[in-house]
Amino acid sequence: MLVRLLLGLALMASGPAMAEQEVPVYPGTIHTRIGNDLVIGGEYYRLAYFTTTDPMKKVVAYFAKKWRDEGYPTVVEGDLEDEAVVSAIFTREGLQRGVVLRVHQGKTVGFTALRDLWTRPPKSPAAGLVTLEGTVYSQDVTARDDPGGSQNRSALVVGELTDVQQRVSAELARQGYEPVRHSVTKLGGGTQVTMEHARKGEQVMTTVSSVDEGMSTVMQTWVGSDRLDAVPNDDAVRKSREAWEREQKAKSSKGAGK
Repeated sequence: MLVRLLLGLALMASGPAMAEQEVPVYPGTIHTRIGNDLVIGGEYYRLAYFTTTDPMKKVVAYFAKKWRDEGYPTVVEGDLEDEAVVSAIFTREGLQRGVVLRVHQGKTVGFTALRDLWTRPPKSPAAGLVTLEGTVYSQDVTARDDPGGSQNRSALVVGELTDVQQRVSAELARQGYEPVRHSVTKLGGGTQVTMEHARKGEQVMTTVSSVDEGMSTVMQTWVGSDRLDAVPNDDAVRKSREAWEREQKAKSSKGAGK
């Protein structure tokens, strides 16, 4: 569900996010930020969500009127009953503000977004996150204020669960990651495989699930060893990190002796 919402936000018309700029706000509601500044699909975003008992059409009308009255090009999409998207381009600031609306348990749920059109984050390889042949869709998310500290990738891949799982494991092994833990869970009649791997103090958690016949999802999270929350949760991970630290100390000592 979250992947679909993020994809919907990423497909909204253009618009950027400066440090002093805030996400759109619907009056009388509490907005909860989703992370800090995020990098989604190679672009900077700020996201938040809110809930209200107001009907969706009223929420749509508020944002559409506000932005159009301010003179910004504004687009409204959706059936305005179960889902809707309102977005506006702030050309002078190089921003796009938007809100994605859904109905849930009788309430209107809004995901507000601020997208930076002018600034692009530096491209760097996503450590430990695999790209498989047959990938239909792939989305990377990182924290803007923590570059390289943690990275996430969601992908839809052609292939049965077992086949995709084996290909992920093979690619991680090729990159030098060692398996730490493996578990299989039955969820709602389906199967979900969770794997943990470690390399030089880094950790990668991968979840592979079957979503349809011949299709699987791959959700990965990579955490670097320099993060405070990268606490070893297994003896194998601890040993991997300690081996890497010894290797770094040996290199430093060797360099100092020259």
